Amino acid sequence: MRMRGKPWARPELAVCPFNIPDPASHRGNWKAQFPNPYPLRMELGCGKGEFAAQICVQEPEYNYLVIDIKSEVLVLAKRALEAAYQTAYGPGHPVENARVMSQDIERIDLMLSPQDQIQRIYINFCNPWPKNKHHKKRLTYPRQLMKYRSFLQDGGEIWFKTDDDPLFDDSLEYFAQCGFSVRYLTRDLHNSGFSGSYSTEHERMFSAQGIPIKFLIAVKEPELPQTSEVKTLP
Repeated sequence: MRMRGKPWARPELAVCPFNIPDPASHRGNWKAQFPNPYPLRMELGCGKGEFAAQICVQEPEYNYLVIDIKSEVLVLAKRALEAAYQTAYGPGHPVENARVMSQDIERIDLMLSPQDQIQRIYINFCNPWPKNKHHKKRLTYPRQLMKYRSFLQDGGEIWFKTDDDPLFDDSLEYFAQCGFSVRYLTRDLHNSGFSGSYSTEHERMFSAQGIPIKFLIAVKEPELPQTSEVKTLP
């Protein structure tokens, strides 16, 4: 579904104290953008921000980079975070452990370097890009995973959630190619007994349709597999 234009989105983000208008300018120095030196985590493709709003309040011992490419969507995430903080801490409480920013995820390496040492990446219900010619646009495609490896710490995790079976199956191969081991996997999250997952609007919609939610935790291993295929992928 195409998001309607919001002419007020950019002006509202421009005056938001936890919006980062130029993410690339902080490359290698992200921890300094937060009042507390907590470990860094990030959500790629935050959408309306329901997941970020929950996790930032419930897990305040981490700092979060909340990313989407569209300002029209990011401004909704900004509002969701503000509302969650007000509910949890009272009116006027600043959003301390989240920074929102507009960034093309295909060029995520322009804003993050090995010095940033991200501890965990969340990817929730990203576009499955089902046609073969579009697979390279997937957020779990090897070209992307190799970029994540450059700033994800050794032993760092990617938490990946989707309703799409082909995307999930292909992603298992992508992770293996790029030096990630799968620590946890379920093809029916809501009946798995797994705790620590925050539900989103998309998740509830798919579950209501009877579509099981696929979920995995992939861990970055220090060494790549003994193959050159990953390095030559377009």
